[in-house]
Amino acid sequence: MKIGQGWDRHRLVQGRPLMIGGIEIPFHKGEDGHSDGDVLLHAVADALLGSCALGDIGTHFPPGDPAFKDADSKELLRSVAEKLLTRGYQVLQVDATVILEEPKLGPHISAVRRCIAEILSLPVEAVSVKAKTAEGLGPAGTGDAVEAYAVVTAGEIEEDQSLYL
Repeated sequence: MKIGQGWDRHRLVQGRPLMIGGIEIPFHKGEDGHSDGDVLLHAVADALLGSCALGDIGTHFPPGDPAFKDADSKELLRSVAEKLLTRGYQVLQVDATVILEEPKLGPHISAVRRCIAEILSLPVEAVSVKAKTAEGLGPAGTGDAVEAYAVVTAGEIEEDQSLYL
């Protein structure tokens, strides 16, 4: 069994879509990032990479590389999950928290969980996503940024066996 932890934060700006967990959330601001800026998927990707000591998302998908300009973070996360498979590990569970003052994410959590589960070939019951505010504190609390934290577990794939694949 392996455990990984990930974190990401992006500034919120006008003129970009707000992507959270592979879902576009209606809002007048979105993440400023080289890719689509999806902080939740980036935190999950970092957690997965960390679980197998494979570095971080910036190492695998450098922010200065034009190949990843406006990249779909769902595809980046799929690629990370495949890297784990090549090491003999599969994702077992995801527990994540998004910190965002507004908009309220509650109405979107089910769709976000389903999207992450689909990307990682997990049952939705193996994906937990929580939404919190920062109580007006720091960049997330002032509405200038969005943050996400993720913890994942990965398990060794036994020969010809997989829990979820």
